[in-house]
Amino acid sequence: MLGTILAAGLVIAVIGWSLWWWNELWYVVPLKGRCSKLGAKLPPGHMGLPFLGEKLAFFWYFNILRRPDEFINAKRRKYGDNVGMYRSHLYESPIIIACSQSIIKRVAQSSEEFILEWPTREVLGPHSVSSLHGDHHKRIKSFISNALNSPESIRRIVLLVQPHIATAFQSWAQKGKVKTFYEMKKVAFVYLGKYIASFEAGPELDTLEELILGLSKGHRAHPRKIPGTTYYHALQCRKRVVQIFLAELEKRRRDGNNKNDIMDQLMQMKDGHGDYLSDEEVIDNLITMIYFSAHSMAHLAAWSLYFLYKFPHTLQKLRDENVKMSMEKRGEYITREDISKLKYTNKVVDETLRMSGISGFFFRTATDDINLDGYMIPKGWKVLLLVRYIQTDPKNYEDPLFFNPDRWDTKSPSGRYPFFGCGLRSCPANMLVRMHLAVFLHHISVGYEWELQNPNAGITYLPQPKPDDGLEVSFTKL
Repeated sequence: MLGTILAAGLVIAVIGWSLWWWNELWYVVPLKGRCSKLGAKLPPGHMGLPFLGEKLAFFWYFNILRRPDEFINAKRRKYGDNVGMYRSHLYESPIIIACSQSIIKRVAQSSEEFILEWPTREVLGPHSVSSLHGDHHKRIKSFISNALNSPESIRRIVLLVQPHIATAFQSWAQKGKVKTFYEMKKVAFVYLGKYIASFEAGPELDTLEELILGLSKGHRAHPRKIPGTTYYHALQCRKRVVQIFLAELEKRRRDGNNKNDIMDQLMQMKDGHGDYLSDEEVIDNLITMIYFSAHSMAHLAAWSLYFLYKFPHTLQKLRDENVKMSMEKRGEYITREDISKLKYTNKVVDETLRMSGISGFFFRTATDDINLDGYMIPKGWKVLLLVRYIQTDPKNYEDPLFFNPDRWDTKSPSGRYPFFGCGLRSCPANMLVRMHLAVFLHHISVGYEWELQNPNAGITYLPQPKPDDGLEVSFTKL
């Protein structure tokens, strides 16, 4: 009997040891020679379990404990505080997690050594500007930047969105209670649908909004095409979005009706060989523009309400500045030039961008074995740039969890990572997102007040940070 128990214990121990070290033996041991040749070593860390990697630990810290920074803090305590990067296995790939500002910035700016390659690239499509490289990427990005981010585009959009925002706030006040994360997405979809593809408010746009929401949940999900998973559902939503846009493209060609919107401009765009973009290229970039713009606008607007409610002194200073501007405008809508004069409002925008964690992490892929500070990043391995950790690191910001717009009175240290990325992969709509939030803050601070219904609601951090209740508020006119 004792012998049987000992044998069973030995078998369990061997299985446990094998499971714990399998990924290390599979991924790490074969790299010893390449490390020696490069004069470097792999970053410290652990590759996790077979097939799963550290997926369970990642979700444990982000969505169960709801303390995402502890995922890296645990590694810092175990492997060293000043390493700045750790090896792991996430998103179905061996991966290096970069968490120091210097390493993240160097990787992000080295577009040839580290190419942008999301594990979930199928969600937005292979022709999305986020998936392209080289000259074609530059051409598409330049188009998007001109369409959404140029001074003239910003002037038009600032005036376009304000009637919709004013109408939405009146509706919220009539309802009394709203879940702002979802309501703001509805508002953003109305004017983005109109501006980008001339879609009018109605059932078709409502369907598109619902499908883009389903698609968005798969952008940072683990890429397993198994029915019932978030990623599988996102791909099904994408198929239906493609059908909607394809039908619109065919209708425009059939009717010969030029609406001179962004969809039309993409249809008339040519690539580097002088050929018109394919339907797939047009659709992938329409999806990308609507998804990122609507998501960013809604996410930031909702979080701004959260922070301003939690910090009433900040709200009062914001209100004072915008009431003064409103009196000067005498009922007219504010302009791009007016927004530049709202100094405190723009500091609130910066602090909301920092605190909201909208850009939690990005991905890059190493194109060769690369020596980075004595550590080897193996060719083909992904690099997860954990940007949110920079924004909450006390080394970069004093009292980082305190919402303090006045911290932006001093020049931002050069080592901090920009909110919208840097280099060739910076966001082509960064000014649009900033201007939209400033417009939102102007109108809501001048005319309305709100109260969180669940001020201590938990926060889910994946795919992006969001209160569990969708930030439900009671909303009234001043």
